[in-house]
Amino acid sequence: MIQHLFLYLKGVAMGAADVVPGVSGGTIAFISGIYETLINALRSFDTELLMLFIQRKWSAAWHKINGTFLLFLLSGIGTSILVLSKLMLYLLELHPVPTWSFFLGLIVASIVGVCRDLDLRNPRFWIGFVVGSIVAYAITVMSPTQTPEALWFIFVSGAIAICAMILPGISGSFILLLMGKYRFILQALHEMNIPIIIVFIMGAAVGLLSFSHVLSWLLKRHHLTTVSLLAGFMLGSLNKVWPWKETLTFYTDRNGESHPLTERNLLPGDFEAITGNPSQWGLAIALMAFGAVLILGLESWGRKLSQQTDSKRFASKTDATS
Repeated sequence: MIQHLFLYLKGVAMGAADVVPGVSGGTIAFISGIYETLINALRSFDTELLMLFIQRKWSAAWHKINGTFLLFLLSGIGTSILVLSKLMLYLLELHPVPTWSFFLGLIVASIVGVCRDLDLRNPRFWIGFVVGSIVAYAITVMSPTQTPEALWFIFVSGAIAICAMILPGISGSFILLLMGKYRFILQALHEMNIPIIIVFIMGAAVGLLSFSHVLSWLLKRHHLTTVSLLAGFMLGSLNKVWPWKETLTFYTDRNGESHPLTERNLLPGDFEAITGNPSQWGLAIALMAFGAVLILGLESWGRKLSQQTDSKRFASKTDATS
């Protein structure tokens, strides 16, 4: 039950990250050591699973999809999105510098942790890492657009955004922002607009189940290149989570409210001079360090837990053989 509780909390963290434009829930899954397990569980939704349902082999179907894993993880994600969405919007609205600083520390430490386990002397690592960085950076400098609110486009938005959500470094929320549907979907959640929510979830389900097969295949056949590409995505995303920004232009949503459209990154001193707001650089550095220590500590704890689990399994197999 303790492991299930931690899995639920990882889901909560993934959901909170997915709410923030610029931070990916896939990043949280990647750095918490459940990424490949998640992808493999998602890709198990196939015709074989359908046949198991038709034959009413419920136990076999539950085992095939790693049901307990998905149950606790998705419960955490759903809880977080419904409960923490308002909190995250509040923090980004009133305390942007400390909030972005914390996420910056998380991601930097994550990149270090991921690359530490890869063969940095292999050219394939650097090719994937550089390409991933360039692609993610290019996405972060794009500008949001105005798009239709028809149900078909909501479906497409869900399918595209969910693919980004499971990619470390590429934020599904930011993709929604680029497509002009970020605040529209959040408002639908807050108002419990059931038709919009259902269509969006349907699109997300189709995109998730399709893309998970591709990712699973890449991780099995081209593990080093794929992981280095994902690490590059995280590096390129740092442009979006830089705490000190100047808003250059705004756009107006369907309710007449103004939101940042294009921004540029500033140094803390320039931020104070241009915006007239305190840079809070001391608090920012402290939160960056806290985020980094938190990730490195969780990674170290996860390695020890994994080693203990492997040792227990080995001992059990040895006893059984004896």
